[in-house]
Amino acid sequence: MPVVVSTVPPSRFQLYDISFPAGWEVRFTDAPYTDETLIQQCQGADYLFVGSTHAVSAQVIEACPSLRFLQVEGVGFDKVDAAAAAKAGLPVCNNQGVNAVSVAEFTVGLMLAGLRRMAHTDRLIKEKKFAECQAAYRGRGVNEIISRRVGLVGCGAIGRNVARMLMPFGCTVVYFDEFRPTPEQEKELNLTYVPLDELIRSCDVISLHVPVLPNTINMISKPQLEMMKPSTLLINASRGEVLDQYALAEALEAGRIYGAAIDTLSPEPPGDDHPLLNMSQEASDRLLLTPHVAGTTNEAFTDMLRRTIANMERVERGEQLHNIVNGVAGARLS
Repeated sequence: MPVVVSTVPPSRFQLYDISFPAGWEVRFTDAPYTDETLIQQCQGADYLFVGSTHAVSAQVIEACPSLRFLQVEGVGFDKVDAAAAAKAGLPVCNNQGVNAVSVAEFTVGLMLAGLRRMAHTDRLIKEKKFAECQAAYRGRGVNEIISRRVGLVGCGAIGRNVARMLMPFGCTVVYFDEFRPTPEQEKELNLTYVPLDELIRSCDVISLHVPVLPNTINMISKPQLEMMKPSTLLINASRGEVLDQYALAEALEAGRIYGAAIDTLSPEPPGDDHPLLNMSQEASDRLLLTPHVAGTTNEAFTDMLRRTIANMERVERGEQLHNIVNGVAGARLS
């Protein structure tokens, strides 16, 4: 009988009416947890299923030799020590592309809300300042997205979906990625490749769609923010670590960019002293924040859970795992 340890709570499975096969033992572990707790739970377990923001250290991996593979709920796996897992011969799998449509939809929503400064107008009206809000909005002027040059930093599954969703708006879309789509995909999505510095200097909307890697941490920092046009709206629905939070706060305070719409912070949850939560009212009005929910639709969560269980069932049938991200050939022998 397979044994699964899940840091994804039972309520998630109940909400989406997803269950493990009959006869499987499932040990649910509440997050946050200590290494010692997770090690204890994983003794004799076959599979470990963790949320995308739940950490799995080298210590846990080394102390749990019975695990056959480790599955991450979403796409990001930066909280798992994938290198230690590879050294131990333990595959780490993600659910690649599972929430690409969800995040892309949300990203386009952030673009529209950020360009129109909807968070600012919402605040003023709720403070009973309707006339002041209307006068400020009309006096300042805003732009339609059709007139904006949009730059996508990263053109994987999410970036390509954003490009596809932007096509009816008629805006110009350029992108940068070290791994370029095919010429046919570029033509289909009406995408133009440009070097990163050119994208940063020329675009009115810049949207980040890169994973957390050593070369992407703080890839947008003070030098890049200083290169941006005053009209730039910066979108981050990837991971907080790719954007220097202090540099962004400084840019918003100085009015160097038009604004920002951010779904992911670093760290999460943010502390009371987080720079983006301690700005002046004027700077805050140029910032729209959401709590890392771009990919958390009912459809995406349902697919994540189904794909996860299907991967475990593959191992039980002796078949190849899907979406191994740390280079291990296949599941460890039981």
